[in-house]
Amino acid sequence: MEPILKQLINIPTTCISDVMDGLNNMHPSIKPLKEEYKFTGRALTVKIPVGDNLAVLRAIRKAKPGDIIVIDAKGDQYRAIAGDFIVGMAQTLGVGAIVVDGVIRDIVGIKKLNFPVFSKGTSVAASGKAGLGEINVPISCGGTSVNPGDIIVGDADGVVVIPQSEEQDILKKSLDKMRKDEIREEAVSGNVEAIKQYLDNMISK
Repeated sequence: MEPILKQLINIPTTCISDVMDGLNNMHPSIKPLKEEYKFTGRALTVKIPVGDNLAVLRAIRKAKPGDIIVIDAKGDQYRAIAGDFIVGMAQTLGVGAIVVDGVIRDIVGIKKLNFPVFSKGTSVAASGKAGLGEINVPISCGGTSVNPGDIIVGDADGVVVIPQSEEQDILKKSLDKMRKDEIREEAVSGNVEAIKQYLDNMISK
């Protein structure tokens, strides 16, 4: 794993979001199947028409270990882009996570894999394989622009996108924000007077 990814995996998405002013968050309807899922990696993007997942298979075949497959499925919630069979193959090939602006199926089986999947929910309907779609192109996922190679970070609170051109600056600011949050928490933890003083200072601004 790249050094920058090793650092980002320990930073909450809330901190990363704050230093980007909340502008690069995916829609909160895209949630992890399990709250404990946390990942970071570089985006391998997929753009598909509604109901056609052949490009997802092409992306899994092309992915390098640790890649995050990010799928623009147009927000469709009727046809699933993958089930436990396809997700299992992605896991075996070393994919870091799957994020989709759409739905999956076979949720019980996927949960048993303990593999990070972030989606808008589940469906019983499968996708077809007409062969349309593209991989490694700019996409929109959850209302946020994603380019191939952007850093994607996900945890229980959601998914954020860090543009490649800003990643070092965002890392530095996120680390500073996390440290400040930790210092603030320590300063008021269990201290009634410190909490009152903090609230008074905030209210009076």
